Amino acid sequence: MVKLNKIYTRTGDGGITGLVDGSRVGKADARIQAIGAVDEANCWIGFLVTNMEQSEHVPALFRIQNDLFDLGADLATPSENGDFRPSQIELRVTTSQIEWLEQQIDKLNQSLEPLSSFILPGGNEPAARAHIARAAVRSAERAVALLSQDEPTNPAALAYVNRLSDYLFVLGRVLNDKGSADIKWVPGENR
Repeated sequence: MVKLNKIYTRTGDGGITGLVDGSRVGKADARIQAIGAVDEANCWIGFLVTNMEQSEHVPALFRIQNDLFDLGADLATPSENGDFRPSQIELRVTTSQIEWLEQQIDKLNQSLEPLSSFILPGGNEPAARAHIARAAVRSAERAVALLSQDEPTNPAALAYVNRLSDYLFVLGRVLNDKGSADIKWVPGENR
């Protein structure tokens, strides 16, 4: 369990920060960039939740926020041997978390008509917030993908953020009056 008695430690004042295994890396390191992008995405999901007090979607979004902390812990725990199984010491994103997201996507999608065009991010405010969160998750996905090019990274971590952006896209459509308020892209309309 995490226990924080003091928020500032001064150990990062020189641009270096610690990982779960005790190693220290620069704050511009690809691993820290990925962790930061996941944190930013989590903040945008929190912003989405702020105007959804009575929504049936809030419990799922809180679960996702918790899973994003798991993802941050996963990314903060390097694996030299490529073993990404969860343990008492190492918290890892698992396929069950991805499968849960897929189930949520399928449930949400049942109420939507199939898309006949790309849609513009926006519509009403909750849908616009979902699209901002989706874009932040896509940024996190790129950061995790970049990290995985150079260092062993849990494949489930990358799959999770990929699926999460899909979830937020579908949620945005649901929040847009089940897609009826979606604004369709008209290719070349302003040429």
